[in-house]
Amino acid sequence: MHFPFSRDISLQNKAVKLIPLCLEHSSVLFPITEENPDLLKYSPTPFGDADKLKKLIENNIALREQKKKYSFTILDRESNTYCGSTSYLNISMMHKKIEIGSTWLGKKFHGTAINKNCKFLLIQYAFETLGLERVEFKTDNRNVQSQKAIRKIGGVYEGTLRKHMIMSDGFVRDSMYYSILKSEWEVLKATIFKDASK
Repeated sequence: MHFPFSRDISLQNKAVKLIPLCLEHSSVLFPITEENPDLLKYSPTPFGDADKLKKLIENNIALREQKKKYSFTILDRESNTYCGSTSYLNISMMHKKIEIGSTWLGKKFHGTAINKNCKFLLIQYAFETLGLERVEFKTDNRNVQSQKAIRKIGGVYEGTLRKHMIMSDGFVRDSMYYSILKSEWEVLKATIFKDASK
């Protein structure tokens, strides 16, 4: 089985809808980046103004065409408001694994159920539709908020890769790795994600 890069994947539950990222989403995502220019301060990708956002989206679209990454725009269904983006990356169907990352949300959506619902849909699709064995996450070791969010959804810490990535400001970061395995999914689905599965 190949990852369906050519197909428009749309995932939704009662809380959120994930729509394939496209250039037209620049206009609905820019207000978020304008209000929250430091959202990707721990990312190696420049972020903030309209031009940088456009380049970020264009790059993500190009990576999808190159079959390297699949990015989504996140819609909060309750308020019918676009609130950020998330992605599949480091996709290996041969090794039955995928990474979920490049996730950012407007600050007013932090601490809400949006992130958990997005992760539920992406993890469910990875295990139940794609038949993968492993979902992984990585984050900057300085990004305590991200680490807490990953642990909160059942991510298991596996270790830290030292001096792993060079950031847009030249800082060389250490990356902390977490994972969820298919064998762990049913328990997580019935406990941590039980509200998201409706």
